[in-house]
Amino acid sequence: MHDAQPADAPLAAGEKEPLAAGLKQRHLTMLGLGGVIGAGLFVGSGAGIAVAGPGIIVSYLIAGALAMLVMRMLGELSSAMPASGAFSVHAERALGRWAGFTVGWLYWFLLVVVLAVEATGAAQIAHGWAPSVPQWGWVLIFMLVFTTANLAAVKNFGEFEFWFAALKVGAIVLFLGLSLLAIFGVLPDTDAVGMSNLTGQGGFLPHGWSGVISGVLAVVFAFGGLEVVTIAAAESDDPARAVGRAVRSAVWRILFFYVGSMLVIVTLLPWSSIQPGQSPYVAVLDHVGVPAAGQIMNIVVFVALLSALNANLYGSSRMVFSLAERGEAPRALLKVSGGGVPRRAVLASVAFGFASVILNLKWPDSIFHYLLNAVGAVLLFVWGLIAASQLRLRPRIEREMPERLTLRMWCFPYLTWAALAGMAAVIVLMLTDAEARPQLLWSAAATAAVLVVAGLRELRLRRTK
Repeated sequence: MHDAQPADAPLAAGEKEPLAAGLKQRHLTMLGLGGVIGAGLFVGSGAGIAVAGPGIIVSYLIAGALAMLVMRMLGELSSAMPASGAFSVHAERALGRWAGFTVGWLYWFLLVVVLAVEATGAAQIAHGWAPSVPQWGWVLIFMLVFTTANLAAVKNFGEFEFWFAALKVGAIVLFLGLSLLAIFGVLPDTDAVGMSNLTGQGGFLPHGWSGVISGVLAVVFAFGGLEVVTIAAAESDDPARAVGRAVRSAVWRILFFYVGSMLVIVTLLPWSSIQPGQSPYVAVLDHVGVPAAGQIMNIVVFVALLSALNANLYGSSRMVFSLAERGEAPRALLKVSGGGVPRRAVLASVAFGFASVILNLKWPDSIFHYLLNAVGAVLLFVWGLIAASQLRLRPRIEREMPERLTLRMWCFPYLTWAALAGMAAVIVLMLTDAEARPQLLWSAAATAAVLVVAGLRELRLRRTK
């Protein structure tokens, strides 16, 4: 159990966690690769293409670069000071208890709400395959299966995520391979397409740079989920080395998968033929003559949703456990099984997940909609606190334990400031965008509420000293 420390307390290189060290390097590597490959890429990318055209490639490069910088910062801090609370612990050490409390609870809230979204999305697909089972029944099945897996042992989570991620990565590699063959006219009944789809239909930037910026807003949040790998690293045999390897391998490959996918899609098909809400991957597979392309992608999206559900349940349970360790959540959540699993933290997280699912099933167009808006921009606030923490902690690590800096942020502090400027720019753009503005305002309100609670707790703690 670790008590909250003042922001200026000496740094520790990493304290012994009571959780089991059941994750292997292969688990973390595939978690890093598969953590952000989900329905946002397979389906949501269609909305980005619709507003940016071929310029969506630039949108993904910008959003991916921002995510890559954040992960490099987080990787630096987590390899130097691995902890189950990851960036929540870093924020507390850098800025004080209020920051650790705020970022921890905001991220937990984000994960459990998104967990419900993923369970519902997977249930809708499964219900289409087996209509005799009601949608709520599928939700119940999924939640029970993954709750049981997460209660048993951390290696179960690792194995689930390893094979889920392997399937998603394999699907994208196969998709890229088939698309390249079609682009060069190698597949039967296909002709080389050349550059016509990139330069025709209004040119590479049919909606100008404003379209590219709108594309960034549409895709930036698809990169959320990478953070879980730094939480999971605390339960590996060698956390400092494991998180460094996972971050190094993940950021470049994910950027390749995302940007590579968009490049082949807009090269092979006219961008205007891709409709928002419909998977551009299905459109490409139909174009190259793959039978039952829609059902194939349904299977891939189904696996992606279950993978994200599993990862979010894991991440949320470890985050609330870390908060309890530092006295920022009920101490009852600190109960750990003989196998090193924080079972009460798992149950607390899944309980809110079940509640969110019920809200979604009962009031899909009202209460659940507000919950989704309330977490819509939370990821940006979390990223901002990660960057602020890295700015404060990097000089202290160099001064107190330089040997722990095995993974360094590039061009510190300039790229950290550049990342913060990028996040601020996205927030300003969201304010000016009619569709994105409600998400930002609701998320800002949720953040303000958590900050008020953090401030009141800080005042109470000071008075009791």
